[in-house]
Amino acid sequence: MEQLINLAKKFILQPKDAWEIVKDDTATAQQHIMNYLIPLTLIPTIATFIGHGFIGMGIVGPSIRWGLTEAVTIFISMILGVFVSGFIIQKLGPTFEAQVSFDKAVKLVGFAYTPMLVAGILYIIPALGMLVGLAGLYSLYVLYTGFKPMTGVSEEKSTGYFVVSLIVIIAVYIIIAIILGGLFVTFGIGRAGLF
Repeated sequence: MEQLINLAKKFILQPKDAWEIVKDDTATAQQHIMNYLIPLTLIPTIATFIGHGFIGMGIVGPSIRWGLTEAVTIFISMILGVFVSGFIIQKLGPTFEAQVSFDKAVKLVGFAYTPMLVAGILYIIPALGMLVGLAGLYSLYVLYTGFKPMTGVSEEKSTGYFVVSLIVIIAVYIIIAIILGGLFVTFGIGRAGLF
């Protein structure tokens, strides 16, 4: 646990140094998700459940069902999003003359999410949730600093590969969240079932 905390702190405070530490890491995508991503994803997941389930927001008072729905959506969207985004980034590699492994692509996305996941503690007070978006912007910087070390892409191709990968990450997360939201509403446990 101490190692995870130190690495997360390094990604937030010194991302360039953190990427140097992990760029040659031999952990698989599955190990990365189990040992790093899931523990950090539990921060916004639990905070969201508490915030929406027990504190509430604006005209929407607290609702255990809403808190659980939002928490599950965050958890699944994050884990599945990192996995799918990593897969697509790896497949895009040859287009940009980069040979990035699936494991490295998943770690690139997962580690880049660190600031946003840690800031997810703010979801405990739903009104502060917008600040997590600022941490998300910083996560883009973390992604940018790790892009070349993790993908090995050339200087000429790095901007294009980075922009396309960024679009992929955002689109995948949104699509998964929309699908999950639709499923929850269909089964009567989403936001629409609260009113």
